[in-house]
Amino acid sequence: MLKPPTRPGRGANVHDVRRANQSALLRLLFFGGRMSRQELADETGLSAGTVTTVVGRLIEQGLISEAGTEDSEGGRPRILLEVAANRGLAIGIEVGETRVRVEAFDLALQKVGASDRPVATGYRDPEGIVELISDALGEVLLGAGADATAIWGIGVGVSGIVDQGANPLVHAASFGWHDVPLAAMLRDRFDVPVIVDNGAKALGQAEMWRGAGRGARHAVVALLGTGVGAAVFTDGNLYRGAHSSAGEWGHTPIMVGGRSCRCGSRGCLEAYVGGLAIAEQWAALRGDADWKSGDQEAAIADLVASIGRLPRADQLVLEVATNLGAGFATLLNLFNPERIVLSGWVGLALGPKMLDEVRAQTKAYALQPPFEQVEIVLGELGPDAVALGAATLVVDQILAGGLPASASRPRPGAGVRTVSGVGVRARRPVATRSQLTR
Repeated sequence: MLKPPTRPGRGANVHDVRRANQSALLRLLFFGGRMSRQELADETGLSAGTVTTVVGRLIEQGLISEAGTEDSEGGRPRILLEVAANRGLAIGIEVGETRVRVEAFDLALQKVGASDRPVATGYRDPEGIVELISDALGEVLLGAGADATAIWGIGVGVSGIVDQGANPLVHAASFGWHDVPLAAMLRDRFDVPVIVDNGAKALGQAEMWRGAGRGARHAVVALLGTGVGAAVFTDGNLYRGAHSSAGEWGHTPIMVGGRSCRCGSRGCLEAYVGGLAIAEQWAALRGDADWKSGDQEAAIADLVASIGRLPRADQLVLEVATNLGAGFATLLNLFNPERIVLSGWVGLALGPKMLDEVRAQTKAYALQPPFEQVEIVLGELGPDAVALGAATLVVDQILAGGLPASASRPRPGAGVRTVSGVGVRARRPVATRSQLTR
């Protein structure tokens, strides 16, 4: 989704103006592809001289580069510019309830490496999660032939509420976390900028930038995973609320006094359409008394394979679609989006089998005008989109001029330790040799 250039408001100083101009050009090149200096001037309304100055600074910082020429009418060929994708890495991390996934992307958001680590039930202490991240990141960098000096920043999508501020704090009931300074812990370990946000919000930005949300200005991206959340976009901007906890859609009650939810309340939507809830219901229908929060992914896969063969599977999916449709109707009546995107690993697993029924149930529970104005679609980015979304948090900061320029970042050899060939700018190593080679 192309974000329009922003202009500094009244009272802006020279630094604000310079940063706004730089951001405007970077965003146009990132979302629009290669452009000439003249095209950048035409699109932004900046003078040719200002564009030349800003472009020179961005080239010096290593953020953009020249990429060939194109013919112009009656004049010299124009030099094309593009984002310098290979000048660094944006790391995207998903901290989920069943796994930690670390992915590395170049600055054009092309994936260059990935690694998973399972999260054992009952072993979700913050220090242990940081160790899993460290282990996986070391493997990713080793496979990519890079070291930590190539990292521009780390983005993290995590379950739960992230109270944003100078030192973001994570509140994740499913992990037993309260006021966990995850960003500070990761900065201390890796000595690079770290941005932490709710996983549904990260997923939402990924779908808006590169997936099924492209082109929409008013949209909701619904994440159905082990838990349930949503990212709400109004006029192209993510709605966060007063303290960034907006989007906890999974904890809106759909049944007064209903099923117990992991958040401590009762009747939450998540207790009916979340992956854990669905897996538990399917285990009960199969008579599997020994399942007790076992392999959710295997249970959901078995449910999907049983659709059309076992009436109890069809009935469960109908119940899920009905409850999800009621939840979508609430989103429609509150926010009037033009598009709802169903994503998350559970949503993508069940979506192809139940999307028509979800649409029908949404129609049954929503007001007629907003329903007639919305399209309900599946996400396009796959079950690993949270990690991509987390990487977009880093790239978004780069595009806004909010991360250090390459000219000011540490160079290889300055405070860099090497572990099994992986350079690590950190107080502690990313991973031991045995961790990287197992």
